Amino acid sequence: MQKSIESVSVFAPATIANVGSAFDVLGCALEAPGDTVVATFCERPGITITAIHGDDGKLPLDPTHNTAGVSVCCLVDALTNKSGTPGTNRGISLELHKGLPVGSGLGSSSASTVAAVVAANELLGSPLSRIELLPFAMEGERVACGAAHADNVAPCLLGGFVLIRSYDPLDVIQLPAPSSASIAVVNPHLELKTSDARKILKAHVPLASAVAQWGNVAALVAGLFRDDLELMGRALHDTIIEPERAQLIPGYKEAKSAALSAGALGCSISGSGPSIFALCNDPLTAERVATVMVEAFYKAGVSSTKHVSGINTVGARVIERK
Repeated sequence: MQKSIESVSVFAPATIANVGSAFDVLGCALEAPGDTVVATFCERPGITITAIHGDDGKLPLDPTHNTAGVSVCCLVDALTNKSGTPGTNRGISLELHKGLPVGSGLGSSSASTVAAVVAANELLGSPLSRIELLPFAMEGERVACGAAHADNVAPCLLGGFVLIRSYDPLDVIQLPAPSSASIAVVNPHLELKTSDARKILKAHVPLASAVAQWGNVAALVAGLFRDDLELMGRALHDTIIEPERAQLIPGYKEAKSAALSAGALGCSISGSGPSIFALCNDPLTAERVATVMVEAFYKAGVSSTKHVSGINTVGARVIERK
């Protein structure tokens, strides 16, 4: 007889949204860093958040105002409405371990949200598939930035590169991941809210810029299917969003120039920033690129943290069941 599960721990990775030219329609998952969430059955009904570690007290414990809590509440409510019971009369407590800085542009809210819904789903006997969990994870994004975007939560949940073709109806497409890519990521120690990074964007785009952007997005997708890192690097060029958001990141232009000089195939802002990423051929090059980017930020008076990662092709993963 199989022993019932009382607690599940799930790791969910950092993600890069937009991936250069593909604003709001493409994202990819990294191997590290990421967040871990522990979901445990408890006697208290409903959803509770018992602790959040590594956030410096910035995130709310109230599950109705926390991205992870909201997503799990939506999941349990949906399962209850569907079957009359979520599988237990007990509640679920969540404990969050933040490995991602808040407001870093690396999908911090998405990682917590995805780890929480995957853990809760496992705890309840895995009634839903990963793709079926996506709408619930998106509800956490609505809390974080006011809109239920999927370009972070989808790759975090599913792994690899994910294209968001449409939201109405929701249509997400998993794309091939390059076999040898290494990503250098540098997180300047600045907090940049997604809402602020959106406010700076222009409402109208010149036709010439739009045409150039469409070409780059198409080339980026072609590069993924052809496993052509050189083409992907050229296609990261962003003619619309990056020029605006670069103004919010002191030292960005210098860091990008240093990355390209050190061997990066392409470089751009991760999500809404302030983190930046560079596509490289191998881990050795990525390490060198990350180092020169940190140095460039330091010269601009900004401290930063570097990471070197491959592409995570599996998304969130269960690390322990008890």
